[in-house]
Amino acid sequence: MRVFKFGGASVKDVESIKNVKTVLHTTGFENLVVVISAMGKTTNALEKVVSSYLQKSPELDAALAEVIDYHYKILQELFPEKGHATYKEVHQLFEELKHFLDHNKSTNHAYVYDQVVCYGELVSTRIVSSFLNDQAIKNTWIDSRECIKTDSNYRDAGVEWELTQAIIKEKVNHKTLTITQGFLGSNDNNFTTTLGREGSDYTAAIFAYCLGAESVTIWKDVPGVLNADPRTFKNTTLLEQISYREAIEMAFYGASVIHPKTLQPLQRKEIPLFVKSFLNPNKPGTSVAKGKDLIPSVSCYIVKKEQVLISLSSLDFSFMVEDNIGEVFKRLHKYKMKVNMIQNSAISFTVVVDNKYNKLEELLTRLRSNFKVRFNENVTLYTIRHFNEKEVEKMETGFEVLLKQQSRDTMQLVVR
Repeated sequence: MRVFKFGGASVKDVESIKNVKTVLHTTGFENLVVVISAMGKTTNALEKVVSSYLQKSPELDAALAEVIDYHYKILQELFPEKGHATYKEVHQLFEELKHFLDHNKSTNHAYVYDQVVCYGELVSTRIVSSFLNDQAIKNTWIDSRECIKTDSNYRDAGVEWELTQAIIKEKVNHKTLTITQGFLGSNDNNFTTTLGREGSDYTAAIFAYCLGAESVTIWKDVPGVLNADPRTFKNTTLLEQISYREAIEMAFYGASVIHPKTLQPLQRKEIPLFVKSFLNPNKPGTSVAKGKDLIPSVSCYIVKKEQVLISLSSLDFSFMVEDNIGEVFKRLHKYKMKVNMIQNSAISFTVVVDNKYNKLEELLTRLRSNFKVRFNENVTLYTIRHFNEKEVEKMETGFEVLLKQQSRDTMQLVVR
């Protein structure tokens, strides 16, 4: 078995969907599971639906219509015959979504989010599956919510591995092509859960682990994993090979090409991960596997913008030791702050966090009852793996450096 994952950019319009067919013809499509994300920016559009719904905004109908119209335009180009069965399937999915919005009583944002946003993947996979069947690429569509069982931690669900593996082994036919959704699972009550943003990569890894697949390939609009984001850095280098350890380190520091949770199940079974371009499917791309840390050996740059730098010290100038630091981490966890850097001295403790859930004010209010608090919003965190001093000096030019930290392999700079 092999597992492929196609992200939103690879199915964003009719030409992109037709290109998926080209990739499958190039690579072969027997013994294959294909995981597909929502089309284009559909997840963002559905997040707007969630926001409008919970705020009881008059913009709800327009936000929902935008999502529906986008998909129907693609349907009309792919399936000119109005009586095509896919119209009915997609219509039914959107009616399910409307029914939820009309009858739901919960105001829990994370729960509502998962029940609404899932329709991006459900609709995209229905459309792609039907198109491929019409193009003589026969496939079976399965609902990943029936396969991946999770806890009830909505928006960042944890996988129930033993049960998930048993279901996937039963449902997936090893000899054919299977189409399923990224990002989605379900809990014991069969309510939809999601695996975290960019969780489609993780879905591919889950299926690969459970099936003992020979490889996972993530198809993107880049030639592979680069040593830096080309939107930020002019000169970038394609990484031909990355070890599991190095890829996990890069993911931890925020490299966006590979989802942080994706690599762990693959490493356990030593399943190689390939990151390749859907525009040039014959190119080798990047392999993540057992072996050398990096080929070629170059510095790698990771940028995280819109971070918050928080510096704490005790009110009575006592040492910042285990009990104080433990209290800080307890609060960071409670307010869902992703910690991206830590530095401490005798009387101070500093963290760089991602205010993903907009709970900064609540956190700061709680911390001020125990600590003296200083903070800077909208700072940028640069992480350089395998750095050299000349690169660091060049990086520091033109910025105000607020914090700098160095270990054996990694340099981190907080700047504004």
